[in-house]
Amino acid sequence: MSSVFSGPVYVVGDNIDTDQIIPAQYLTLVPTIPAEYEKLGAYALCGLPESPYPTRFVAKDKLDSEFAIIIAGRNFGCGSSREHAPIALGSAGCRVVVAESFARIFFRNAVATGELYPCETAERLCDALTTGEVVTVDLDAGTVTVKATGRVHRLKPLGDVRPVVDAGGLFNYARKSGMISA
Repeated sequence: MSSVFSGPVYVVGDNIDTDQIIPAQYLTLVPTIPAEYEKLGAYALCGLPESPYPTRFVAKDKLDSEFAIIIAGRNFGCGSSREHAPIALGSAGCRVVVAESFARIFFRNAVATGELYPCETAERLCDALTTGEVVTVDLDAGTVTVKATGRVHRLKPLGDVRPVVDAGGLFNYARKSGMISA
């Protein structure tokens, strides 16, 4: 699994809830069915209001996003517990969410599914960056580097969750580490 991700960012504010990440009407899609997993990505973040977010995370009639990195404020993924939230983001091509903080259930679901890396930073990057700016997230170095300015921001260490996401989720990690038989 790569530890460096580069590309344009999609910037959101505080309290982005699971209804905004994947609205309830799409929860009938079953992520274990490949065609439905792919469709989930098309609806990632479609619940965001259009006026503060005129650029859509996934463009109309597309299945994938051009944004592999999301920059967020506080309490990202709050609301109801749905594994579909990190799965939809992962299906759309998101690999990393950098936020000031995460709702605990979203953080756990992101790790358990292995869809994306939930990285925390003490800095309020959602006020410092705009959608489309290019950054490099280096998980090993624990940094976010802004391409245009060279400015480096620190990430909090992922700790024990890193190998679980690296393995592709909790069940893959358990199989690879011998906790459960393959």
